[in-house]
Amino acid sequence: MLPFFRLASVPDSEPDATTAAPIRIVLADDHAAMRRSLRLLLDGEADIDVIAETDSLKSVMDHVRTRRPDVLVLDLGMPDHSSGIEALNRLNREARDTSIVVLTMNDDPAFAKRALDNGAVGLVLKEMADSDLPAAVRDASRGRRYVSPLLAAKLSGGKPGEDGNKLTPREREVLRLIALGHTSVEIAQKLGLSPRTIETHRARIHRKLGLDTRAELVHYALRHDLLCL
Repeated sequence: MLPFFRLASVPDSEPDATTAAPIRIVLADDHAAMRRSLRLLLDGEADIDVIAETDSLKSVMDHVRTRRPDVLVLDLGMPDHSSGIEALNRLNREARDTSIVVLTMNDDPAFAKRALDNGAVGLVLKEMADSDLPAAVRDASRGRRYVSPLLAAKLSGGKPGEDGNKLTPREREVLRLIALGHTSVEIAQKLGLSPRTIETHRARIHRKLGLDTRAELVHYALRHDLLCL
């Protein structure tokens, strides 16, 4: 794995979503339908609060200055006079207290490296936003870097189907708790996530591993020493 990034890590403990102050988000995407979908996704998370949204790079800085969000979720494909990477670099220099999560449809590793080198803390493929964006926002709010697993595999020279790259750190933690007998609601409470997010993780775990039942997940966890994490 390249040294300049890592996947989202699973800390020993996370703040309880019901008691911690919500993560304040500014959402920037020029497509109204996509913005609505992203807002519904993020508003569905108990610990995330979308405080403003915008459809142009020109107005992003005004929102960041006046709202002072914890995290800016930014689509670099928005039309503007400057390139998305240049805008990202400028935002990173001028908004030091706001972490930036970039949304992109571009899965080119060279583009991803440029975005990370120019200030992105998170990098999420739009096609994976429903499962990856909430986790990226949480990690960014804590100063931790998150890269969508499919893109991370390309950056590290691996293949998503290789055994070591099948599950993200978050998915391995969810699988461990499933194998220990916890329900989705209990896992959500332990990780400070919503039950819906846990169900999304469960579905992806089943799909990635090609396993249909909880018993098969337990056997997989035992074979790969995941219960000792």
